[in-house]
Amino acid sequence: MKIVIKDGHIIDPSQGIDRVGDILIEDGKIKEITDQGTKVKNDPEIRIINAQGMIIIPGLIDMHVHLREPGFEYKETIQTGTMAAVKGGFTTVCCMPNTFPVNDNASVTEFIKRKASQEGHCAVLPIGAITKGQKGQELAEIGTMRNEGCIAFSDDGQPVMNSLTMRRALEYSKSFDVPVISHSEDLTLSDDGVMNEGLISVTLGLKGIPPEAEQIMIFRDILLAELTGGRLHIAHVSTEGSVNLIRNAKNRGMNVTAETCPHYFSLTEDAVQGYNTNAKVNPPLRTLRDIAAIKEGLKDGTIDVIATDHAPHHRDEKMRAFDMAPFGISGLETALGLSLRLVQEDILTLPQLIEKMTLNPAKIFRINKGTLRGGMDADILVVDEKKEYTVHAERFISKGKNTPFEGWELKGAPVLTMYKGKIYEW
Repeated sequence: MKIVIKDGHIIDPSQGIDRVGDILIEDGKIKEITDQGTKVKNDPEIRIINAQGMIIIPGLIDMHVHLREPGFEYKETIQTGTMAAVKGGFTTVCCMPNTFPVNDNASVTEFIKRKASQEGHCAVLPIGAITKGQKGQELAEIGTMRNEGCIAFSDDGQPVMNSLTMRRALEYSKSFDVPVISHSEDLTLSDDGVMNEGLISVTLGLKGIPPEAEQIMIFRDILLAELTGGRLHIAHVSTEGSVNLIRNAKNRGMNVTAETCPHYFSLTEDAVQGYNTNAKVNPPLRTLRDIAAIKEGLKDGTIDVIATDHAPHHRDEKMRAFDMAPFGISGLETALGLSLRLVQEDILTLPQLIEKMTLNPAKIFRINKGTLRGGMDADILVVDEKKEYTVHAERFISKGKNTPFEGWELKGAPVLTMYKGKIYEW
């Protein structure tokens, strides 16, 4: 099948393209980008998509999602999670290993890949566990999982508290040329806390998590990466101190990358008021000062990637008392609209934002995605920058309706997502 997306504003940071033009697609692959107004043969087999006034960009890449399958299908499945992804503009998602059983061996990795090929609506790239059972003690089967298709390793949801184990993991990361993704949390400091430590936690009578719980582990892992020469990626950065530590490491030439999530530059701990469990997330929402630092880190390149940390939960789980409710936000279907606010606030340019949601995660994982180059899969997103809408969780495709952004007015949304030439329109 041949498709032409015409007269859209094409932005592709991988090629330095920022102009109006047309994209020709054939048999699920990008054939070429041409100048605006290129004549198309009058062929009934060619589908023409009018993208005038729209932005055409590479399909988004989310390097941090929880698809929950296998084991927690009541929260999310690969089918529902990937459908939510394409609705949000994502054509590639990278799924964390905290399933049941944990993705700590090649058989679980193979199951995820097979299930994704059968039921997935976008590319699903598995991330394997660093340690067996994510217990932080014995290294998992990193070599066999890498051979089966894992693109990175993480115990996300739990930190690797044992420094020697983390050192060995980083040594393996160098050998297998994959990043180790750090869930940076000192459990002895977080001590079963449920929100940011401060006046609000005291007022609400909730145990707080100090920012140092994140920062101490980031500092440790940077030192271990420096010792080993391994590839370190810091997940869900939430504090000013974390941004400063990562910036200093990069200034020393360290091989360190980092991500943050839309909720960390959109919400403060105030969202927890009223014991709002939909605002319970780990690491917790922080302060205005932290938000300002994260925005600055995105602007100066300290933070490389915007990811969602999509963490869907069943409604009943989030309706528990705050202390008992699970951490997590369902983020795939609000990420683009929230991230476009950074452009509207002049924090990032549109090409810079697109780079952080396409090219940079592709570079970190060294995958052939995040580009509109000829010959690549036709993973393409058409965005209406002017489209205004209200967030309604009940309209989410994801099984997880747990969002603190209910009722928010956002501007800018996907209108067409293409994955390998297959079209989804909204």
